[in-house]
Amino acid sequence: MKIWTSEHVFNHPWETVAQAAWRKYPNPMNTAVIGTDVVERRVDDNGVLHTHRVVSSQWYFPKWAQAIIGTAKVCYASERSTVCPKEKTMTLQTNNITFGKFVSVDEVLSYSPHPTDPSKTLLRQEATVKVDGVPLNHYMEDMLTKSISFNASKGRQGLEWVINRINTEVNDLATSAAKSTGELFTQTRRLIDDTTDSARKSMDELQAQTQKIRI
Repeated sequence: MKIWTSEHVFNHPWETVAQAAWRKYPNPMNTAVIGTDVVERRVDDNGVLHTHRVVSSQWYFPKWAQAIIGTAKVCYASERSTVCPKEKTMTLQTNNITFGKFVSVDEVLSYSPHPTDPSKTLLRQEATVKVDGVPLNHYMEDMLTKSISFNASKGRQGLEWVINRINTEVNDLATSAAKSTGELFTQTRRLIDDTTDSARKSMDELQAQTQKIRI
């Protein structure tokens, strides 16, 4: 059995990182993940969001490993997560379904505000890898652990990519709202000017008619 741990600090507040974590896939850095499907989602009495998703991905084993445990075009994993807005914590627990007879990969990711800087987010990540019932099991555990470490780096890059995308969307929305407000102000001002001109013209015509009657 192999245990891998890691910590990483995002220079973004927890709310931003948590939102990006939901929208993490697809992204150009983690092309192996091809889809996520929500199985169950509920909010408990304490306001904690519980979600169960199935993650579809592609695992690329060397041919010698495929000869031992088999092959699969699409691999599936179960992901159970909790999000507590009050405590500002988000935890995701993932374990593989495919190849479960021989390989067990249990991964836990935890997002929380940085203990000394609330404007940043701390990610704690741990993975436990276990291979049983096949030859070269220790070698396969090492191989999978190295793959997890490499993919974790790409996962952090993918999350930054999603955060940048969210920030762009927010800026575009703000620009669009400002533009719409400006257009509404212009249209309103034009309507007021037109109404004022019309009223002034009517008053001028009324005064002219009154003078004719007096004459």
